[in-house]
Amino acid sequence: MRIRSFDLADAEQVVALWHAAGLTRPWNDPRKDIERKLRVQPELFLVGEESGCVVATAMAGYDGHRGWLYYFAVDPALQGGGRGTALLAEVERLLTDLGCPKLNVQVREGNDALVERYERWGYSGDHAAGLGKRLIADD
Repeated sequence: MRIRSFDLADAEQVVALWHAAGLTRPWNDPRKDIERKLRVQPELFLVGEESGCVVATAMAGYDGHRGWLYYFAVDPALQGGGRGTALLAEVERLLTDLGCPKLNVQVREGNDALVERYERWGYSGDHAAGLGKRLIADD
């Protein structure tokens, strides 16, 4: 898998992957999320590509205090082959190069298998509740 920066030509493949991986929600327009990311730290929006197809994604950010990881996905048919590990390592490298001291991830409640995977990668619970407030609706 070749890891590279997102390109606009990847958009439809990326959105299809996010749907297949179960990351999309009715209240979030993934195309708008892509547009927003391209305005802020676009170099932290990565794709994994094999044979011209997008098979993995990672959207990261750093606010000067913490790094965050979103839209982290590997094609469900290809999971378990080390692609996620490689992509996460690249995200961690990029954030470390920016001086980021800690990376946070958000995992939806009930996704215990993913929590276990992150724990194998060295992540642990922060014992903090994630709260959010919608400022701009994607209707």
